[in-house]
Amino acid sequence: VTFNLPEAGLLLIIGIDQFLDMGRTATNVIGNSLATAVIGRWEGETAETIGVPAEAQAA
Repeated sequence: VTFNLPEAGLLLIIGIDQFLDMGRTATNVIGNSLATAVIGRWEGETAETIGVPAEAQAA
């Protein structure tokens, strides 16, 4: 199947998309981490309240 797309433009988009994908992944990781911390704080289930050993907190 041919879509009549210019090859140079397609290669440029594919090359740039890798960097954009890294940014999207970093955004997802930060967002999920922040949401987990907020919900944990909201529910009162932080490391201090659930009895995590001090050695595990320092790591």
